[in-house]
Amino acid sequence: MTPTIVAILYDFDKTLCTQDMQNYAFIPSLGMAPGDFWREANSFGFRERMDGVLAYMYTMIRKTRELGVPFTRQSLTRCGRSISFFPGVTDWFRRINRYGELLGVQVEHYVISSGLREIIDGSAIAGEFKEIYASEFLYDGEGRPVWPKLAVNFTAKTQFVYRINKGVLDVSDDRTLNDSMPDDSKRVPFTNMIYIGDGLSDVPCMKMMRAYGGQAIAVYQAANRPGVEQLLRQGRVDFIYPADYREGAELEVTMKNIIRKMAVSHQLAEENARQLKSI
Repeated sequence: MTPTIVAILYDFDKTLCTQDMQNYAFIPSLGMAPGDFWREANSFGFRERMDGVLAYMYTMIRKTRELGVPFTRQSLTRCGRSISFFPGVTDWFRRINRYGELLGVQVEHYVISSGLREIIDGSAIAGEFKEIYASEFLYDGEGRPVWPKLAVNFTAKTQFVYRINKGVLDVSDDRTLNDSMPDDSKRVPFTNMIYIGDGLSDVPCMKMMRAYGGQAIAVYQAANRPGVEQLLRQGRVDFIYPADYREGAELEVTMKNIIRKMAVSHQLAEENARQLKSI
């Protein structure tokens, strides 16, 4: 019997951590309030008819140069140390992995974020993920950003779902990603995927999950609860819960139920295939 692999895909900002990751340390290093920085970045992007992710990345470079603030890969990674996570996040992965092992399930965790990989890499949970897909800079020999290496906007997130599905995790490998592949040879079936996000920016991935048999969960704080409830009413997500990852919380209970269901479905499919081969 082949092992059951279940992939849990996470947005990051306001899904695992409490606010946009740049707000904790990077924006304060500019002497700016987060709201002022994001208004400037968004206004610039709108004025130049520019992708929003590229606009904020450019604004980061421009503001640090204007203000003489050091800006390198290392300085961004250090920003990750300041990230504050929702309750239970830091030991969530250990608990979910252990539950999967009890069922003979290999649980894998992935990030798909419009935030910055460098900041995530410096966070306390970076080592929990099989792969981190997030916006990223290209750096010169002195570690200074010179160009966007990867920009992950809301709709671009879906390509990484396909990568996880096929097991083609290298973002530079488009040829293999686009090769035809029988469904039964794909590494992680869509039916074994769970996406966790917090709002409209996650809708493309959430809709993929629901369309292809996976599961979509939205988490909320008080401020975004009405929007998340709207997603549930519109049938864009399967479940909504407070962003509480602690042991015994509703989110954990439902996650374990989903993993158990996926494990049983996989076992039944394998038994069906075995019987078909025997006749």
